[in-house]
Amino acid sequence: MKLSTTLRSHLIYIVAMLHIVLFTYAALSKVRDFHTFQVQLGQSPLLSAFAEPVSYIVPTAELLISLMLLLPRFRYLGLYASFIMMMVFTAYIFIMLHFSPFTPCSCGGILDNMGWNEHLIFNIAFSIIGVFGLLLHKRTLAYKMRVALLGLITFLSFCLVTTLFLFSEETIHYNNNFIRRFPKHPTSSKKTIELSYSSYYLAGYDSKHIYLGNRTAPLLVTIFDLTLTKKREVRIKLPDLKLSFRAPRMYVRTPYFYFSDGSVPCVFQGDTLDWNAKLKMFGKAYYTVFRPINKDSAVIRAISSKTKENALGVLSFNSGIRVKLNNNLLQKQIDGIFDTDGILLYNSQIGKIIYTYYYRNQFIITDSRFRSTTIGKTIDSVSHAQIQVASINSNNTTTLSKQPLTVNKLTATYGNYLFVNSALMGRFEPKIMWTRASIIDVYDLKENAYSFSFYIYDKQGRKTDEFVVVNDKVISLNGKFLTVEEFKTDYYTPWNTVR
Repeated sequence: MKLSTTLRSHLIYIVAMLHIVLFTYAALSKVRDFHTFQVQLGQSPLLSAFAEPVSYIVPTAELLISLMLLLPRFRYLGLYASFIMMMVFTAYIFIMLHFSPFTPCSCGGILDNMGWNEHLIFNIAFSIIGVFGLLLHKRTLAYKMRVALLGLITFLSFCLVTTLFLFSEETIHYNNNFIRRFPKHPTSSKKTIELSYSSYYLAGYDSKHIYLGNRTAPLLVTIFDLTLTKKREVRIKLPDLKLSFRAPRMYVRTPYFYFSDGSVPCVFQGDTLDWNAKLKMFGKAYYTVFRPINKDSAVIRAISSKTKENALGVLSFNSGIRVKLNNNLLQKQIDGIFDTDGILLYNSQIGKIIYTYYYRNQFIITDSRFRSTTIGKTIDSVSHAQIQVASINSNNTTTLSKQPLTVNKLTATYGNYLFVNSALMGRFEPKIMWTRASIIDVYDLKENAYSFSFYIYDKQGRKTDEFVVVNDKVISLNGKFLTVEEFKTDYYTPWNTVR
């Protein structure tokens, strides 16, 4: 059926007006709450690496297309431009639905109230309306050529979004410019119990239990199962040696436990079956951090007698006491003490020592003989410790002259992953979450790459004091509150599924 020129013009005008309303409303909604729009783009698996330029390009393009559609002289080109925009949006949603582990929203306006499938149908419907308007337009370009051009536009739109997706994934995981990725609800099955005191600390774990030490009762061990439904308490039995402990701490690496104080210095070791401890080392090696490796050895951080700076080493107490320090592993930037301060861990699943600096975006992965070392980076940009050190001549000591900029606050490790409680806000993040939760960044140690981030929520306004990860479970301690929750995201592979 042939349409009259007048009816054809009216139909094209209606198509143009519909697109003008859609694009103008969407663009103004984005501009009105621009920060939220950028945050949503920053969480998109497809566009997070390009969130800043895209946040400016999209609303600008929507307004320009609306202007082109409004002016009769440019309406034909405007219809093609609107079709390109709708195809890019449609390709984005299609890839998000079929190839993305999670689907945040970054649309703006009324479309925020739609589900992703409804949004896809809406876009396809509007694209068909746009095609209808273009085919109605009488121009010199032949009908078949217009159909072929629309097909090419569709193909190129999907190619563009796919390319952005691939580049974004590469950038986020390996060349991250401080943009975090928060999957939807990465943890579930949360259970929290309130303890009697806030003096507990996480002393260790195994596949079935959590072991808590107590700062005010150093010999008391409180044991929970991972469901937090069963509890029992035991007391460590030490030989009566009349030692003056200053900062004793208990560690559990089943089937053994360790009672240690690096300022005495001493190490007791025993079996978790009877909790009877035997003295394994006394007065041979002072240290500031102790982490057990196995029954007869531990990794320590100590002040090197050679350099007078922090150094990592292995303390062996099998037959005779041996200490082997590596004076070159921790890299001095300012003083070798405060600037190399950090968190020492031992990952028993992969047999690696991991040291994460407090004041710079770096962690070290090495073996127990310090022969194979890898340097990893956290996603923030602080590569040089921002600290100021002052000397006190009266007692020949040094101290920090002002509060340093902390980059990494807490860490945990399990399997192929390192978990870092960051102290710095990334780009395109909701500020309100920093008042409600601790942000944990997850790094793949095997790939030496950033994986994703998640929240550990505050309890009664208190931030996380400590946390550990046991395979697929996150165990955190906030004052008197002990919480266990489970990972539920495709970004994380539990250790028991990769062995």
